[in-house]
Amino acid sequence: MMQAAVVVLAGGAGRRIGGGKPLRLLGGRRLIDRALDLARRWSDRIAIAVRDPSQASPMDAEIIEDEAIEGPLGGLAAGLKFARARDRPFLLTVAADMPFLPPDLLDRLASAIGESGCAMASSGGHAHPVCALWRASAQARLDEYVSSGGRSLKGFAALIGAIEVEWPAAPDDPFFNINSAHDLAGAEMRLS
Repeated sequence: MMQAAVVVLAGGAGRRIGGGKPLRLLGGRRLIDRALDLARRWSDRIAIAVRDPSQASPMDAEIIEDEAIEGPLGGLAAGLKFARARDRPFLLTVAADMPFLPPDLLDRLASAIGESGCAMASSGGHAHPVCALWRASAQARLDEYVSSGGRSLKGFAALIGAIEVEWPAAPDDPFFNINSAHDLAGAEMRLS
C-alpha cells in the first residue's frame, strides 16, 4: 500500500441541496460514511476536512478544520498539514459527495504521479481536482499560491504540474457528484 494519508473533503455549504450534504442519506447510509469506507481501502491515516465540525459529526474518523481559505483549497491546505504531521509523503483527497469513486483510484494516480506535484482524476474530458494525489511537500507552494491571491484548486494543481489520469465516463461516470436533490435521486436510481 502506498504511504498516503486520505482526507475526505466535506467542507462545502451544500446550499443547492439545502445544507448538510455529507450527512444526506444514499441507500440508507450517509454520504460521509460511504466516503470513509472507500478511504479505509486506501490508507490507515484518514481525516475529514470540514469548515464546521457539525458538517461531519458524529464520526469514527479524525475531523480536521479547513484552513481559512475559501473553497476546497482550504481542505487541501488542512489535508497537506495532516499528511505531513503523520509522516506521509502523499495525500489523496476525495470528495464526500462522490459516492461511486473507482476502487483503483489511488493505484492509478500513484502510478501516474512520477515527479509531478499532483495526479488528478479526469473523466469525460473534465478534471476532478478534488480527487487527486498530492505530494505532501506541495504545502510550501500552496502557501505561496494563496499569498499571491490564488484560490482555485485546479489553478494550484496546474502550478505544481498536475497530471490528469482519465477514467471512462460511460456507461456511468465514477466521479458523479451530488449537488442537488435531483442528483441524489439519480444516485439512488444508480444504486438500485
